[in-house]
Amino acid sequence: MKHSFKESYGVLQRHAQTLREQREPNIDDLLQIVEESVSAFKICQARIDAVEKALEKELGEPQRETVERSPVPTAPTASKPAPKTASKTAAPATDDDDDVPF
Repeated sequence: MKHSFKESYGVLQRHAQTLREQREPNIDDLLQIVEESVSAFKICQARIDAVEKALEKELGEPQRETVERSPVPTAPTASKPAPKTASKTAAPATDDDDDVPF
């Protein structure tokens, strides 16, 4: 029997709530909870993958890969001296202090 995303997501939510509310793990029910949760997760993941593929097809570009390929901006390290570290004897920063990061 094929379940919908909504039904499967509900199973995951119920099992998560059950596990959060337990003071002691109920080992007798744990195997069933794990098996049902894994099955529900697979259904949810399959539906999400299908929607992503449909979006990629309609939009003409892979959405997930575009985000993953974006480079993380990094500050150049060689062009600026390291910021001064505060010490007990350091003078307070002034407006003309070039090491202020803003």
